[in-house]
Amino acid sequence: MTIQRGFPRSEPVRIDALTVALGLSPEDVEPYGWQKGKLALGLDRQLTDRPSGKLVNVTAINPTPLGEGKTVTAIGLSMGLNRIGHSSIVTLREPSQGPLFGIKGGGAGGGEAHLVPADEINLHFTGDIHAITAATNLLAALIDNHVARGQTPIIDPQAILWRRCLDVCDRSLRHVRTGVGDTEKWREFSTGFDLSAASELMAILALARSLSDLKERISRIVVAFTSQGDPVTVDDLQATGALLAMLKDALRPNLVQTCEGTPALVHAGPFANIAHGNSSVLADLAAVRLAEFVVTESGFGSDCGAEKFMHIKCRASGLVPAVEVLVCTARAIKLQSGRFAVRPGKPLPPELLARDLDAVRAGSVNLEAHLDILRKFGVPTVVAINRFPDDHEDELELIRQIAIDRGADGVADSTAFAEGSSGATDLAAAVVAAGQKPSRYRTLYENSLSPAEKLECVATEVYGADGLDISPAAQSQLDRFRRLGFDGLPVCIAKTQYSLSHDPKLLGRPVGFRLPIREVRLAAGAGFLYALAGDINTMPALPARPAASAINVDDHGHIQNMR
Repeated sequence: MTIQRGFPRSEPVRIDALTVALGLSPEDVEPYGWQKGKLALGLDRQLTDRPSGKLVNVTAINPTPLGEGKTVTAIGLSMGLNRIGHSSIVTLREPSQGPLFGIKGGGAGGGEAHLVPADEINLHFTGDIHAITAATNLLAALIDNHVARGQTPIIDPQAILWRRCLDVCDRSLRHVRTGVGDTEKWREFSTGFDLSAASELMAILALARSLSDLKERISRIVVAFTSQGDPVTVDDLQATGALLAMLKDALRPNLVQTCEGTPALVHAGPFANIAHGNSSVLADLAAVRLAEFVVTESGFGSDCGAEKFMHIKCRASGLVPAVEVLVCTARAIKLQSGRFAVRPGKPLPPELLARDLDAVRAGSVNLEAHLDILRKFGVPTVVAINRFPDDHEDELELIRQIAIDRGADGVADSTAFAEGSSGATDLAAAVVAAGQKPSRYRTLYENSLSPAEKLECVATEVYGADGLDISPAAQSQLDRFRRLGFDGLPVCIAKTQYSLSHDPKLLGRPVGFRLPIREVRLAAGAGFLYALAGDINTMPALPARPAASAINVDDHGHIQNMR
């Protein structure tokens, strides 16, 4: 079968027409309404006779609290590639209701570079995140019941690792006690909630390659320890089948489209500052058989999602990027100068938007740092300048020159937000040109290193730290995981997205700091060790004025003010 061209289009099409345009049969995509569908399980393995397309990963410099249009740029780039004659699919994460109702708003793009149907994708979509939430909390209930009834293996109540989750930012649930005041004398437990996007099941959903792989990963999740220090897994609780039943449909990637009809696979949604931050392996494996270029996106900056893309997702998928795209904006670069006071949940100050070449020069050390990080992974890198209408041309020209001088393999402006695919053709051409260069992808550490050595490698080689400060509690956890044979796993560091360091106040390119590791968790099912650096929380708080306060529904049922 061959892909039938016809992108971009002026209007989105029905899911059955999109299926045909991809050269797929009706049995390959199950419709979920007029413009959403789920791929059949195993579709990626049915397409292996087709040539494999090139994988392009979109990342960014450290952002302002409002974000800098990375998703818009990824969507625009995919549409731009189609416009200049190269078939393309964009693979993205599913939006979490945490940022949707919090600070950043939705994750379906915006302006003339957005996904369709945006409101449904931003809210309940096909129910994948709800399934993750329900399965996580079912497991928590099964663990509590197992302990309270004294069933074997006997779990040490003080050594339960599994936490509940919720897809809403609710800081009051970070630390809770359950079973309080129960009339049946049910046991009280100290526990807490993570955001669903930070849960291990979400990470697993994004990394699983098949239903059998999902089952295996769920079965080996370590939920607790016995009083003798032995790990207790989901399989030990005989809960694997129940969780698999809840997640089998969520494992199937979701097919939608952009506002110009470019196909999009939107699946899984782990955060990049507190999880591995990349969309699903299954979506990428299918997409590379359906198009010449697959544009995917890693959350936040190259120090967060892109580092985890290289070390965790690429190892799980077997795919490697042909090109990295590094998104920046003039305002984000100026913010990194440290000369402007910006607070999450508040509008950007007018002085940040004013012409200031000195601030651009000072803040460009952050752009240079991210280019240096990506160069270490050996992948050709194109800098995408996401232009805003009030940007100053001399500032943009200075950014272009700095990027070229630092070794970027291409620089292009993007105005996809305002102009759709026509505003991303220069970027698309730059990506195609960079894709002709050899990708010498490599990881920065081997899994044979100790966990502390892997953590130190990321801290020093990616963040620029002088070294690690591991708390006694974290060291004890590392020692336990080493004794149990988990020291061969890659590492996933949770830290702030606003700085290359653990401290959101250290802007630009911080030097002379050490990375504090306060806690290390085991994600045996996902297949990594999960370190918390600095003050990062796995259940974020809402701002003083949440985005939820502006959302409304008109008399015709249309949602208003959903960013």
